[in-house]
Parts: sequence; C-alpha cells; structure tokens
Amino acid sequence: MTNKDPRILPTPRLPQTIVWRRVSDLSSYARNARTHSKRQVAQIAESIRTFGFTNPVLVSGEGEIIAGHGRVAAAKLLGLAEVPTLVLDHLSEAERRAYVLADNKLALNAGWDQELLAGDLQGLIDLGFEVELTGFSIAETDAVLALAAQSSVAPLGAPVEASEDTLPEALPLAVSRRGDLWQLGRHRLCCGDALVDASYARLLGSERVDLIFTDPPYNVPIQGHVSGLGKVRHREFAFASGEMSQDQFTAFLTTSLGAMAARCRDGAIAFVCMDWRHMRELLSAGHAVFSELKNLCVWNKTNGGMGAFYRSKHELVFVWKIGTAPHWTCLDKVESFHPMKGELDEQAEGFYAGV
Repeated sequence: MTNKDPRILPTPRLPQTIVWRRVSDLSSYARNARTHSKRQVAQIAESIRTFGFTNPVLVSGEGEIIAGHGRVAAAKLLGLAEVPTLVLDHLSEAERRAYVLADNKLALNAGWDQELLAGDLQGLIDLGFEVELTGFSIAETDAVLALAAQSSVAPLGAPVEASEDTLPEALPLAVSRRGDLWQLGRHRLCCGDALVDASYARLLGSERVDLIFTDPPYNVPIQGHVSGLGKVRHREFAFASGEMSQDQFTAFLTTSLGAMAARCRDGAIAFVCMDWRHMRELLSAGHAVFSELKNLCVWNKTNGGMGAFYRSKHELVFVWKIGTAPHWTCLDKVESFHPMKGELDEQAEGFYAGV
C-alpha cells in the first residue's frame, strides 16, 4: 500500500536483524551526556540477569553506541562477552546526536498512574517477588503505597468497607498501662519508662540489640514548636517538654540512652534524633554512654516547622556506635545484592527504643 498523504512523512525502514557483537568491539559515544552511577549499573545488571538481555544496544555502523551505554556497562559487570545490537545506519550525524538525547529525555517526560503503579507493586510483593528488581527501592515502594493509601479515602458520606487495616475509634481513656507488653506478630511493644532498666528487661528479656532508633523529647514545649494554629493538637511530653535546665536535660539523656546502650551488643549502632537547640546536651550525653560518634545525618523533611526567622525543614539524627566490634552498615547490604556476589543471606533486625 502506497502512502499518498503528504502530511505523513515516510518512516525509515529499521533493521530487522539483531546482531550479537563483542563488547570489546563497541565504543562509547564521546558526547553522551547521560550518566550512570555504580548503583544503577548494578541494578541494570541484576535486571539482565533476572529477565535476560531484552533491550538491544543501538549502535552506528561503526559500532559506536547510540543508546545503551548503561546496558553495556552492566554487561561488562556481568562478564558478558557479547551483547545484542541493532544498527541504525540511516541516521545523519545531526540526527544521531539528537536521538541520543531524545532516547533518554522522552522517557523521563512520562508520568505514573499512581493507583495502577501501587497495585502492580503490591501485587509483586504479594507474589513474593523481589520488588527492587523493578528499579524501585524499598523506600520508594513504601512511599508509593503510602500515597495510594492516602488517596483511596472514600468520599464524604460514602459507605466504608471494614478491613483488617481499619483502625478502631480512639477511646477517651488509654487502656495501656506501664508494664504492658504487646505482641504484634513478631514485634513487641512495651509501655514503659525509658529511664528505667526494668522496661528494657520486660521488652527484651536476654536478647541483645543490634540497632537503636530513638526520638527522645527535645526539651522544648510542643505548643509553639510542633502544634500551631491548625486542627491537630499534640499533647506535651511527660518529661523534657521545656521544663528542664541544661544540666537536667543532659542527665535525662544520659540516663535513658545509657539504659539503651547497656542492652546492645558490641558493635551496635544508635540513631538519636535531636533538635538543634539541644545538640550540646546530646553530644555530652552521647559521649558519656556511647563509644564513638560515627556521623550526623540530616533528614530533609517535606514541610518547614514553625518559626519567624528560619522555618527549619530538617531534623538532625546523630549516629553513635556502641563498643568496638565491626558494625553492620547499609553498604554491606548493597554489596550483598551485587550481581556478582549472589543473594543476601543475612538479615539485620532493628530495635526502636522510644522515650
């Protein structure tokens, strides 16, 4: 059938044959503006190892890579001698330069149907599939599922179907009392005083802790710092809600953090959140009960806090080490998922010790 419509441009006929070429015969495009981190190359390599080399590398007649630099880097990481290629010899030099950009940018211009995306990710999780092979990290997956859950609230007046995830209405009086130990699947939640060692004995028994993440009170009043003029009103903390002096707050942190550190194994890590106003007290307490200050993380939050001078949109997380034994790090996990090293065969469990 002949195209007679002058508004429709003829499409160049693409090659029909995939040619396997030696990786060593391919050359990178010198002006390629797209970058690939080591982590992303490792992700591509894991994808190739799982699904196969499903997307051929686009090359010029001379073997210069037009599209597929990341796939070629992943092939080298996997030790592959050959990769599938398609030769695009119908492009002029200008068209080739433009297509290198278009191939990368056009895909970035696409969006996501968040509801369908969340459904697919949840479906893969339910099937036991390793969702990180999709390119979505666990944190990104959690964010997508959380956003979908928030947006799936029924319209006002619509009937709400009961589910096992539906929270009951809050009772006017709290039913949990100090000393109560709640078993939540394989997790345990203790209602206790973080200043008292008996609380940790009740929660842990003889177990030792690998990791602490704690967000103690900051010794600042909730009203005027957390709760503003909005509907949500937070109660003041039972302790350290602005009533303590510098020495008292340092002692408060030293006692609570010391009780936590005493329950840790050698080499454990503690993440301790603190407001900038009381960094001095936390540093004093931390150096007294922990072995080493490893780092300071800054949580870049979505919304700024209250204040007229600077509305802080961050939270400080101090990273401490207990003891001298080697500690487990996130890099251990990344390296264990390295496509040349096989599956991760060891898991680390975290412990949240809240004040």
